Amino acid sequence: MAILEVLKFPDPRLRKKGVAVKSVTPELKTLAQDMLETMYSFNGIGLAAAQVDKQVRLIVLDTRPRENGRYKPEELTDLERAVTQPLVIFNPEIVGKEGKTTYDEGCLSVPTYFETVERFDKIEVKGLDIDGKPIQFTTDGLLSICIQHEIDHLDGKLFIDRLSPVKSMRIKSKIKKFGYPDPSHPESEEELEAELAKEEHQL
Repeated sequence: MAILEVLKFPDPRLRKKGVAVKSVTPELKTLAQDMLETMYSFNGIGLAAAQVDKQVRLIVLDTRPRENGRYKPEELTDLERAVTQPLVIFNPEIVGKEGKTTYDEGCLSVPTYFETVERFDKIEVKGLDIDGKPIQFTTDGLLSICIQHEIDHLDGKLFIDRLSPVKSMRIKSKIKKFGYPDPSHPESEEELEAELAKEEHQL
């Protein structure tokens, strides 16, 4: 297995749409395993093939609570517990959806940013597992949110595209101009905010 490069916004390759697979080949199995290892190495809970510059419809996920994580064991729903994780889904498709919910989402392709996004609360999903066998299940909670987030990637969409036009444009402009804050220097983000605010007052 290998750690893959994760593309970051505004890399245009993130806007490419994934193509459905006809069958799960040994090469695609290896890609799925590499994606899981990459996801875990960055403490992620989901990763789409588009994020590692592969234009196939493949997502990997593991939203189970972890030590010192944002999601606690007691917050797991019965539907989430019923799904075996880690989860590999080729050709994921949402065939049922109901209700609405919100969550402060982040993304390995937009590091250090977290914004509240509205998603469907409960979804029914179908696709192929890592062995190419059909799977179909219903889930909610964080797993539902993560699946919707990752399928967006397969369609060339990022979570910051789902924000209000003003907020989305502000975040994208900030990233394009200043890049991403250095996590080893927390003050750098505050400096960027101050610089951006100064520029806004000049408009």
